[in-house]
Amino acid sequence: METTGKAKKGAAGRKAGGPRKKPATRSVKAGLQFPVGRIGRYLKHGRYAKRVGTGAPVYLAAVLEYMAAEVLELAGNAARDNKKSRVGPRHIQLAVRNDEELSKLLKSVTIANGGVLPNIHSTLLPKKAGKEKRDIGSASQEF
Repeated sequence: METTGKAKKGAAGRKAGGPRKKPATRSVKAGLQFPVGRIGRYLKHGRYAKRVGTGAPVYLAAVLEYMAAEVLELAGNAARDNKKSRVGPRHIQLAVRNDEELSKLLKSVTIANGGVLPNIHSTLLPKKAGKEKRDIGSASQEF
């Protein structure tokens, strides 16, 4: 086979015999951990729209990665507060419900084995012993 100045087959954009660049995933190009290609595939097969742009899966992957990092950071703090080394459903529940914005976003979500926030209504708490008790009948007659 002769190479008379022509590029070899499959050498698009390279000089003949030049080094081949290692292909980089779209996740690496975008600097993300979440899989851009997989999310793009889900968008296409999910029939959310007739056509899906090239930037849509990148943007969605970035948003999902940010949300996951935010929840995991707060849940990790909750686990550390409870002197645990692993994050469990209870820690995720505490993290979400103690954060105003996440609680609003996930208000209709039930987290299995998450429990509820510790809360005792003030009327159920015992009365303080140090205060004087006022007579209710005499207080109403003053007015």
